[in-house]
Amino acid sequence: MAPWGNGSEKDILFFKSVFDREIASGRVPPLVIATPSGRRSLYMDFLDSSERWESYILSDVLPFVRRSAHVEVLRERTFIGGVSMGGLGSLRIAFKHPELFAGVIALEPAIEAALEWTGAGTETRFWRPERALRPMFGNPVDRGYWAANNPATIASVAPGRLLDLRIYIEVGDQDALYLYEGAEYLHRILFDAGLAHEYRLVHGADHVGPSLLPRMADALGFLGRQLSPPGWIDQNVLTFRSAMDEGKRAAGIEVEQADPRRLNHR
Repeated sequence: MAPWGNGSEKDILFFKSVFDREIASGRVPPLVIATPSGRRSLYMDFLDSSERWESYILSDVLPFVRRSAHVEVLRERTFIGGVSMGGLGSLRIAFKHPELFAGVIALEPAIEAALEWTGAGTETRFWRPERALRPMFGNPVDRGYWAANNPATIASVAPGRLLDLRIYIEVGDQDALYLYEGAEYLHRILFDAGLAHEYRLVHGADHVGPSLLPRMADALGFLGRQLSPPGWIDQNVLTFRSAMDEGKRAAGIEVEQADPRRLNHR
């Protein structure tokens, strides 16, 4: 789990009661959670290679956790997630390396509603001005490197790479940083690409405050459903789908095989 920008490994303590309660209830299986501190690095490798945070997560943190905690070295049991800047970093790393993670969970990710840096509006630039990006992307900002590390751009260029990645995105509709703009933008890219995912616009929630505790519980609920599928597709559902498929065929609509990884929208 990656914390807020300029946060630390101690940020996990804010959510400890939620983790303990959800695990004790059985809604989520026992977890090993690592929270590396990333300062304001955006959890990325800098253009000039002076700092390599993405490489640190993949080459140091992940192997260390697996080795020291004696957990399974399986993609199917490995998830990455974070809050705010940590949500941004988690989306980027998972989208760039979907072969390493079963899923990604991003709470109020600090992402821009744009495919290019020049498209980021004042709603972004007031809290992330260009000068704040120069350590990571160069001076002036290297537009190609920015796009190559922007979750929305990565998803739009090759959405098929993300087909087997379970994706959870949420954000408060009162977020003072307007982060609902970027989250909604990414949601639409995933939706239009037909990639199944879970997206929540949390009514009345801001970027900080007590709303984050129940929101984390909801995110853990998603995680639990991925690790232990609840069996929602029972015989009643199959019977209903069969009847709907007959109606679709009668209307001249092509019926596609159900696939939980895809949205079969037209």
